[in-house]
Amino acid sequence: MILTALLILVAIFGAPLFTVIAASAMLGYQREGIDLMAIAIEILGIAGMPMLSAIPLFTFAGYLLSKSNAPHRLVSVTSAVMGWMPGGLALVALAACSFFTAFTGASGVTIIALGAILYPALKQDGYPDNFNLGLVTTSGSLGLLFAPSLPLILYGVVAEVSIDDLFKAGVLPGLLMLVLLGGYSLWINRNNRQPLNAFSWKEVGASLWEAKWEIPLPIVVLGGIYSGFFAVSEAAAVTALYVLIVEVFILREIKYTELPDIMRDSMLLVGGILIILGVSLASTNYMIDAEVPQRLLSYITEFVSSQVSFMFLLFVFLLILGAILDIFAAIVLVVPLILPIATQYGVNEFHLGIVFLAAMQLGYLTPPVGLNLFIASYRFDRSIMNVYSATFPFLLILMACVLIIMYWADLSLWLISG
Repeated sequence: MILTALLILVAIFGAPLFTVIAASAMLGYQREGIDLMAIAIEILGIAGMPMLSAIPLFTFAGYLLSKSNAPHRLVSVTSAVMGWMPGGLALVALAACSFFTAFTGASGVTIIALGAILYPALKQDGYPDNFNLGLVTTSGSLGLLFAPSLPLILYGVVAEVSIDDLFKAGVLPGLLMLVLLGGYSLWINRNNRQPLNAFSWKEVGASLWEAKWEIPLPIVVLGGIYSGFFAVSEAAAVTALYVLIVEVFILREIKYTELPDIMRDSMLLVGGILIILGVSLASTNYMIDAEVPQRLLSYITEFVSSQVSFMFLLFVFLLILGAILDIFAAIVLVVPLILPIATQYGVNEFHLGIVFLAAMQLGYLTPPVGLNLFIASYRFDRSIMNVYSATFPFLLILMACVLIIMYWADLSLWLISG
C-alpha cells in the first residue's frame, strides 16, 4: 500500500510515465511470485507485432512533410478552392490542419507548422482575433480519426482489431466534426464584410501544379488501404519512401545533412510510444491475471444497468482521463481494461475505438494538461487563459460531436458493414 502511494506521488511530481508503469508491473509480478524476466519478454515481444512497423514509418513521413514547404502548398491549394467564399479561409484552416494532423499524428506539429501561415492570414482577412486563436488551436487536434493517424494504429495494435476497418470506422465521425466546426465557423463570420477574392481557375490550376507531388499521396495511400490493395504496414513503407524521394531528391527542400536530425526527432516520439507500450503490456497482463477487469465489471454492473448509462459514464471518465493523460499513454493503459467491460454491454470494439479517440481528442483542449493550449499560448504569445476562452466554443461543439458519435453507433460502423 505504501509503495503504491509512493508511485502515485512520484507520478504527480513528474516522473516519466513508463517508469511508473514499469514499477507498478514489477510490484504486481513480485506479489504474484512471477519472475521479473517476464516483463522483459513482454517488452521484446512487441517487435513481433506486424502492424507496429507502420508507426515509425508514418511518423518519419509526417516529420519530413512538416520540415518541407508542403504545409504552405497545402494551404495554397485549399485556399484557392475554398478561400473565395464567406468564411472560406476558416474552412481552409480546418481542412488543411485535419489532413496534416492525420499524416503527422501530432497536433502540436500541426499548430507549429500551419499556425504561422493560417493565423496571420485569418487576421488579415478580418476574422475576429479570438476566433482565429480558437480555430487554429482546435484544428491542431482534428484529423486523429482519419487514416493514417498514429492513435488509430496504436488502438488497433492494443485492442488487436483490424486497423484497416478502424480506418474506415473513423471516416464519417471525423467528417461530422469537420462539418459541425465548419458550420459554426461560417455562422460566426456571416457578417464579415471583408472583400472576397474571386474564384479563379487559373489560381486553382497553379496551386494544384505547385502541389503536384503531394496531391497523389493521400489518393494512393488511402485508396490503397481502403481498397485492400495495401496492408497498413505496406502503405506506411510506400508513404515514407515516396515522401523521402520527393522532398529530398526531387524538390530538394530538405538537405541530406538535415535527415539525421529529422530521423532523431521523429524516432524520439516513436521511442516514447513503444517504451510505454512495452511496459504497459506487462502491466496489462498482470492486471488480467489478477482479474482486475472482471472486478471492475462486477463493480460497475452494480450501478450501471444499460448500454446507454454505461456510455455516458464512459464519456465522463474519458473527459477526466483526457485532461490528465496523454492520448498515447491512455490507449495502452486504459483500453485493455475498458474493452472487456464495453463488450459485456454490447459495445462494438470498433465503435468503442472511435468513441475513445474522439473523446481523448478533447484532452488536447482541456486543462490541466491540454497540450494544444500550451503550444498555442507559446506559439502565438498569448496568455493561457486567453487561449482557454478562445477554444471554449469549439470545445463545446466537439463535445456535442462525441456524444453524437457515442450514441449513433452506425456512424462508425456503416462503412465497415457496407
